[in-house]
Amino acid sequence: MDPEHRRSSPRCPGRLRRLAFVTAGVFAAAALVPGPAVADDTASPTPPGATHSPPGAAARGPAFGAYLHYGPVGLERMKQLSRWLGGHELRVGHTYLPGDVWHNIEGAHGFLDSWAKWRRAKADRLLVLNVPMMDRNEENVPDDDVRELLRRGASGEFDDHFEALAERLVDLDVPDTVIVLGWEMNGVTYTHRCGPDPESWKRYWQRIVTVMRSVPGQKFRFDFAPSRGMDAIPWPECYPGDEFVDILGMDAYDQPGGLSFDEQVSEPYGLQHHVDFARRHRKPISYPEWGLFRNGDNITYMLRMLAWMDEHKPLYNTITDYCPHGVWLCSDNPRAAALYRALLSRPHLPQPEPGPSVTAPTVPAGTKPSPKPTPMPAKSPTAMPSELPRCTPLDLANEHEIGGRRTACLQWAERYR
Repeated sequence: MDPEHRRSSPRCPGRLRRLAFVTAGVFAAAALVPGPAVADDTASPTPPGATHSPPGAAARGPAFGAYLHYGPVGLERMKQLSRWLGGHELRVGHTYLPGDVWHNIEGAHGFLDSWAKWRRAKADRLLVLNVPMMDRNEENVPDDDVRELLRRGASGEFDDHFEALAERLVDLDVPDTVIVLGWEMNGVTYTHRCGPDPESWKRYWQRIVTVMRSVPGQKFRFDFAPSRGMDAIPWPECYPGDEFVDILGMDAYDQPGGLSFDEQVSEPYGLQHHVDFARRHRKPISYPEWGLFRNGDNITYMLRMLAWMDEHKPLYNTITDYCPHGVWLCSDNPRAAALYRALLSRPHLPQPEPGPSVTAPTVPAGTKPSPKPTPMPAKSPTAMPSELPRCTPLDLANEHEIGGRRTACLQWAERYR
């Protein structure tokens, strides 16, 4: 995957101009789904305990978001995406620290201010921050150099940079930030990759976590997030130990070409292995990055991935929303975008008007009370799409056909998992 489309230094905004902003085509495709209604501020009910979670761990309502841009533009786009989803608020803000120079990995002055302000505005929000473990992180550094850098990191040479980042986050009053440290370490893209020296990589991770946890006031959670599948090295070989990991994440794109969702589940180190590994280690799971990719506008992947997350209840998920992965900023995936919107939009559920108060009549003494009528069973409220209802009606126009006017059932997706 080409990393430059999603992560870039603030010094190099030109690369991010390649992101396609909202076009008429996106709105045209979105308009084929029943339109968004007025936002409903009523909280969704808490889902049952997550199947991957440790016994007794409390589960919260689904927290989802999207990566839209690393800076303040990303926050503005979150508002627009929320409106596109019928007012369903994105509770997860996801951004990346640039991996070009150490100063930026420390959270350069002002870079995180807008994200911290967004996080502080509501108690139930979650700030997710991807943190590179090395500078020159996307410069194709050779394995021999990576091996040497990992050993230097494991010996403590880079401690000050991570202490500075932790202090900055605490000073910004976002001490509970989720730190996605050294993501996709099992691949070959980044200088912070694990393959050249797994043992040094694990010691380096442990050292970073220890340093950041030593800062007074911190409440960080560290998310270990490999890419799905085998890649360059089996990702369990990079796992630094339960004491140093709070969340088991996975970046899970629809790739390679021709790989079915069933195969993405069952492949070595795939989705099922990830869930099973997390359960054994008593860790919640997450999907910091996911989206379409090598198989184009793949509604089967979109439906099955949403069903998978509905079943396994990750702590959070954030779709990568630019081409070729996304559904809102990218007009290349109209069918998947329509499905995503239909399943995650929040409908307006009108509240009943309060009726006039009526005083109960007094029953005269000695009068035998009339038998109470058998109450009619109460009608169940319509499931909120934030809870990924089992069946959601979709009314799509012919040019974006996924079966005409039909019901897209997550139950169906699970049956063929």
